[in-house]
Amino acid sequence: MLKEKRKKMSKKYKRYFLKAKEAKALLKEASERLKISLENIFGAEARIEAVETDFGEIFLINSKPLLFKKEGKVFPTLLFTEFLASAPKVVVDMGAVPHICNGADVMAPGIVRFEGNFNKGDLVFVVDEKHGKPIALGEIAYDNADAVKIKHGVVVKNIHFVGDKIWDYLKGLATATR
Repeated sequence: MLKEKRKKMSKKYKRYFLKAKEAKALLKEASERLKISLENIFGAEARIEAVETDFGEIFLINSKPLLFKKEGKVFPTLLFTEFLASAPKVVVDMGAVPHICNGADVMAPGIVRFEGNFNKGDLVFVVDEKHGKPIALGEIAYDNADAVKIKHGVVVKNIHFVGDKIWDYLKGLATATR
């Protein structure tokens, strides 16, 4: 069964290394979006592989699936620990976790606290309060000062979460490379 699934994946997706100029442009775009220097983290000679899927592109930097492009925008995956360490976070209670892992946006009542500084439109990781593990990546709808005052409604628009197509592909990729 697993072999059949891998065969389907290999037929369905195109995988190739980016040329140096394309890799540099991707790192620049992602650095601006994430507000960190990816060149400082990975060096100027980072090897970047692209995987074209039916739901977007996934980019492997030095063999790790760290970025993806969806609807023309670059985002970090939930496995990008170097970005997770410095990114702002929204900590949610355990009752919100199953909803967020099914694709729901993060609502104000489920938020326990905010960590780090952010502006409206910034990318934030959503982490559970019990383990502090990232369960989603989203775009925050408010500035830092305003977000803490919100008592109802959507605070974070869910972009990538545990259990989505990207996550499932990343899990399959990790299994296939073992």
